[in-house]
Amino acid sequence: MLMTGHTEAGPGRPGGHGWVPQRWALWSLPPRAGAYVLAVDTAAIVLAATGIRDSVRPAQWLIAALLVGACAIHLQFSHAVERIRRDHSHSPHIDLCSVWIFAGALLLPPVPQTLLIVLIYLHRWWLVGRWDPSRPPYRAMFTVAMMIAVTVVVGRIADATGLRAMLAHPESVGWVELGLLVGVSALYCVANWALVAFAVLLTAPVGLRELVGTVGDNLLETAQLFLGAMVAITMGLWPGFALLMVVPAIALHRTVLLHQLQLAERTDDKTGLLNATAWTQQAKTALLRARQTAGSLGLFMIDLDHFKQVNDRYGHLVGDSVLKTVAQTVADSVRRGDAVGRFGGEEFAVLLPSVDLAEALQIAERLREEVGKIRIERDDGGIVSGLGVSIGVGIYPDVDEETITGLMAATDSALYDAKRAGRDRVRVAGQARAKRWMPTVRDDRPAS
Repeated sequence: MLMTGHTEAGPGRPGGHGWVPQRWALWSLPPRAGAYVLAVDTAAIVLAATGIRDSVRPAQWLIAALLVGACAIHLQFSHAVERIRRDHSHSPHIDLCSVWIFAGALLLPPVPQTLLIVLIYLHRWWLVGRWDPSRPPYRAMFTVAMMIAVTVVVGRIADATGLRAMLAHPESVGWVELGLLVGVSALYCVANWALVAFAVLLTAPVGLRELVGTVGDNLLETAQLFLGAMVAITMGLWPGFALLMVVPAIALHRTVLLHQLQLAERTDDKTGLLNATAWTQQAKTALLRARQTAGSLGLFMIDLDHFKQVNDRYGHLVGDSVLKTVAQTVADSVRRGDAVGRFGGEEFAVLLPSVDLAEALQIAERLREEVGKIRIERDDGGIVSGLGVSIGVGIYPDVDEETITGLMAATDSALYDAKRAGRDRVRVAGQARAKRWMPTVRDDRPAS
């Protein structure tokens, strides 16, 4: 998400004096990103301050206390589950705090809302992030400020539309109230996404797909909000029901864990592609289907040329970055629905159902050209470029093999024909050469 850095105390910011620490990680951000973070922090303070004069009923303080307590219990019991998930998936922490924060947005005025968010994230920080050097304080502050700003605005809308009053008497809730609930849920979700997405765009170029997230990511966010709405509705019947809603919140955590453990079994840790086992299982099924339906099946075996030179010259960290970038480029260059896997080292495989030779060669050539365009910036300011891939192409039934092992062997032989011919080119299994698809030979050694 936002760029990270280490937080260290210092005498003062360059060119300045006084209390501003020189080496705060916040100052490592691009100027516009730093200004944006400070603007969101300021907006949260202003919005929270607008509610200082609002009256808060004792029942609303009770609701706030129960939401904080329920969230604390939820975080405590889900902590072990979350640690297992993070160890297996190496993905960011998922806290599902939106369940309780969104309920607070619907039920509470600004001051209790703000205290709810601050206490929840203080507990989360104590439980999870105290010693996480990759998450400097400004990122935590931005998250809290963003949640306060969105929650106060959504709460004002819930109050102005009468939704908050209706939720205090849920027996009267009907289709109109349901529509309002869905509307403020969508606003809450979109506002949070927009604030984070803009921060990301100010720090690094990111594609739309990464900003939008996966279907699973969005489904999880939606589930949190709907569960938060259920918390708000049940608390209208009796505030103590918030404690019972801890059980489905923990169950949702376990569902996320199960899904990601299943995904981890099929995924290569370094590149995020299918691992060799998962890819081979999918390939066997695809070949069986092609044989039964008299269809076709394409296969690419791809090797990253001179990858050892990258590791030897720049080190394994740069090598890993090159490998991940090439893997993503391969995945982006093939068709939607084609299966891309990593077979260890610098070798990849692509499965292309229902493809003929002409289309497969077009895809292979496009893939080869896209890899050639890759430029990776090193920490010392240099550039890694001039990458190339050798590609073997095999098409069933042109290559008449009954097993995926046989088809892979024939395609792998074509790959080595490409490497022997000078690398950075495409060769077809069963053909001595494919003249139309031979690119101009270039020096494909990684350049500095």
